[in-house]
Amino acid sequence: MIRSRKKKPFVAHHLVRKIDKVNKKVEKEIIVTWSRASTIIPSMIGHTIAIHNGKQHLPIYITDRMVGHKLGEFAPTLNFRGHAKNDNKSRR
Repeated sequence: MIRSRKKKPFVAHHLVRKIDKVNKKVEKEIIVTWSRASTIIPSMIGHTIAIHNGKQHLPIYITDRMVGHKLGEFAPTLNFRGHAKNDNKSRR
């Protein structure tokens, strides 16, 4: 379900403060966050944000095509390693 336009997109307050602080600097740095539910906003474009996937932080470079999506969409939490070699259940 879509969030109301009156409420504006959800972005964690600490993340907005970190992005504003980095925008004022000349140097770029990686922003670390656990907020997977935050929406990507235009002020994030061009930054690298390390998103937590439950085990580690994955660095993701934000582009203009990502605006409107959630941060968690770009850091998968499960790694499919393939089916078992000796799995006889699938051959029935």
